[in-house]
Amino acid sequence: MSEAVHVSDEALNQAADHLGDLLQARGWIMATAESCTGGWVAKGLTERPGSSAYVTAGLVTYSNAAKQAVLGVDAGTLAQHGAVSEPVVRQMVAGAVALTGADVAVAISGIAGPGGGSEDKPVGTVWFAWGAGQEQTEVALRHFAGDRDQVRRQSVLFALQSLAGYVQQLKTRA
Repeated sequence: MSEAVHVSDEALNQAADHLGDLLQARGWIMATAESCTGGWVAKGLTERPGSSAYVTAGLVTYSNAAKQAVLGVDAGTLAQHGAVSEPVVRQMVAGAVALTGADVAVAISGIAGPGGGSEDKPVGTVWFAWGAGQEQTEVALRHFAGDRDQVRRQSVLFALQSLAGYVQQLKTRA
């Protein structure tokens, strides 16, 4: 595991503003499906006046039961892979898009610590997905170092930057 990276509030605000600008230029709205970040991505995006033009919902589905009930994550997938896994974040994105009608969504599920980690999934393990539904979704696995706050800050920044890259890439192709 690498050394903890300090992510400032300013860096989070700049990343959220950049994503907001991209979404607004494209005329898209987005949703978040967050677990370990507890709504921090949605909070960052909605700090900006006028963000209702590009943010429709922030869904915090912290428990497995909430992931199933709100986002339609399959119980079998959770049982087989665990909440912190690629198949689950893919289903979280698809569920957020289906539930809200958003053009794109980002999903995050991880182990921020200090407890809850295992040998297979140590503290700092975070899965991300972003896209327009399960078929058009990109995923990434990251292992962040640091305490709970540092893991969460790094996760929020990575999510904002990844979705911005996705929107920019689609905008370039269009």
